Amino acid sequence: MMDIKYMERALELAGKGRGFTSPNPMVGAVIVKDGKVIGEGYHEKVGEAHAEVNAIRSATESVEGATMYVTLEPCSHYGKTPPCSNLIIEKKLKKVVVAATDPNPLVSGRGLERLRKAGIEVIEGVLEEKSNQLNEIFNQYITTRMPFVLMKYAMSLDGKIATATGESKWISSEQSREHAHQLRGYLSGIMVGIGTVLKDDPLLTCRIPGYTHPTRIVLDSELRIPLESNVLMNQDEAPTLVITTEHASMSMRNEIEKLGVDVLIVPEHNGKVDLKKALALLGEKGIDSILLEGGGTLNAAALEAGIVNKVNIYIAPKIIGGANAISPIMGRGVETMKDAFAITSMQVTQLNEDIFIEGYIMEGS
Repeated sequence: MMDIKYMERALELAGKGRGFTSPNPMVGAVIVKDGKVIGEGYHEKVGEAHAEVNAIRSATESVEGATMYVTLEPCSHYGKTPPCSNLIIEKKLKKVVVAATDPNPLVSGRGLERLRKAGIEVIEGVLEEKSNQLNEIFNQYITTRMPFVLMKYAMSLDGKIATATGESKWISSEQSREHAHQLRGYLSGIMVGIGTVLKDDPLLTCRIPGYTHPTRIVLDSELRIPLESNVLMNQDEAPTLVITTEHASMSMRNEIEKLGVDVLIVPEHNGKVDLKKALALLGEKGIDSILLEGGGTLNAAALEAGIVNKVNIYIAPKIIGGANAISPIMGRGVETMKDAFAITSMQVTQLNEDIFIEGYIMEGS
């Protein structure tokens, strides 16, 4: 079916905007006339022209009477750019094929309604699931204002992320590490616990050219973070938020803030930062997605708090062994198999010698 063919191309184009469009969605558009593609475009960067505009600008001939394939409903409101639905009407396109409607309940369907009232044929739902998956971060954030959380870790075949002595470099292959590092450029925040900072003193920056650094988020209920830590340095280049509780030292808080670092106070849960409340606060600050890159303690707490949406797991063909070797999920764990966290929509691929698993935490787990 030609609709699927052209929509697949539009989705491919949309994916080129990954890491550059937040908080906007990734959108691609293809214009077809008399059986041939005459224009293509995608939303390249937040604040710049939308996919529909770029596709029309690239057209090799008049788009009047043509069909546009677009991965998300054309906008109907004024933001940083004018409504795309108005432009489509103005340019007299004949038909618009849409993968998914705008998930924002305040505007959903209005762009399509405007097109139909103008006499333009509209077809919906072509590769809708793929479009929704592409924009899973945008879809969740625009409807809930809660960040999308991706938990990532690398482990051995026997489920260890470090030896009993704490050595973890390197479990996974270089290709897997590069693949995982790209996530820092795609997501708007990266979160670790104070244990990771004390042990590794990481930079938590994205070293891939062209991408901006994620906001560095440190959970530190007692403000034990050393003032010379890498995450507290270079705030102009990569900002940091430290999340703590009301029991933390006020003098330490003042010292951290003198470095230009924001310290956020949230209620505690079992003596630690309440992760659900912390997530809500981060959402209010415009952080739409978080890469969870902590250790087993934070991973366990995040699962127990129900804030994890997706997992990326890299499994290396190595066996570490040892009762005291470190696991990716620590804590108490579940007591019965029926309480285990189930993974759904799982995809398994190979990265060099490693196995890469991608999946979602099933609702209700």
